Amino acid sequence: MTPLIWRFLPAGGYAGRPGALILRSTTASRRAWLAFLSGFFEPVFYLVAMGQGLGSLVGALPGPDGRPISYAAFIAPGLLAASAMNGAVFDSTYNVFFKLKYARLYDAMLATPLGPVDVALGEIGWALIRGGLYALGFLSVMAGFGLLASPWALLALPAALVVAFAFAAVGMAATSFMRSWQDFDLVTLAILPMFLFSTTFYPLSVYPRWLQIVVECLPLFHAVELMRGLTTGVVGLGLLGHLAYFVVMIGGGVAVASRRLDALLLR
Repeated sequence: MTPLIWRFLPAGGYAGRPGALILRSTTASRRAWLAFLSGFFEPVFYLVAMGQGLGSLVGALPGPDGRPISYAAFIAPGLLAASAMNGAVFDSTYNVFFKLKYARLYDAMLATPLGPVDVALGEIGWALIRGGLYALGFLSVMAGFGLLASPWALLALPAALVVAFAFAAVGMAATSFMRSWQDFDLVTLAILPMFLFSTTFYPLSVYPRWLQIVVECLPLFHAVELMRGLTTGVVGLGLLGHLAYFVVMIGGGVAVASRRLDALLLR
């Protein structure tokens, strides 16, 4: 099995060097598949409890084009975006920090042809895959509940991969500045408010204008709006603006993560 994979990830090629780290993470995750799988169920529980339970009390809400949609159809795209975010952030923060500070895994890697950019891209790539798998699983659940109202929903998975890539890049960059496990309280402090306030459960119009401006600056807000537009079929040029936001996140995150790894590991 492994030799066959390595044919597609040539060690001498640039793409193969980050791919070697992805292959290693895939192999290591085989023994922790239950923990890997558990992250898929959290948004499903939210969808059932709030979309089906609370949704019977809330009724319909305005969709991206103003037309009313069911509460389950409203929150499902937000939970899809959160799935991509959570999968990517978990791997690019906790797991990377352990490898960097305790296992000292990257020190050994840099004794090979791998460089700091390869390490950054490899770890970000694996976090992207994890976030993408969570998103794919949740999309399947949405399809089962009949919450995909348009063929444009086929683009929700590629969009989720872009979202996961962006959060993974920024997550790894942030992890390079952390000094102890206590610093991960800051990760929770960033992720939880985004999850609650980024129009995941209710429309932006419920906030006062000053808070709307704050929410519009949050990355998860752009992910939710992107997913909601695709899954409901309300597609316009505004979605390109949301994508551009994540392109900037990806570029900045990869650049900072690479430079920080270079400073930490090659000093």
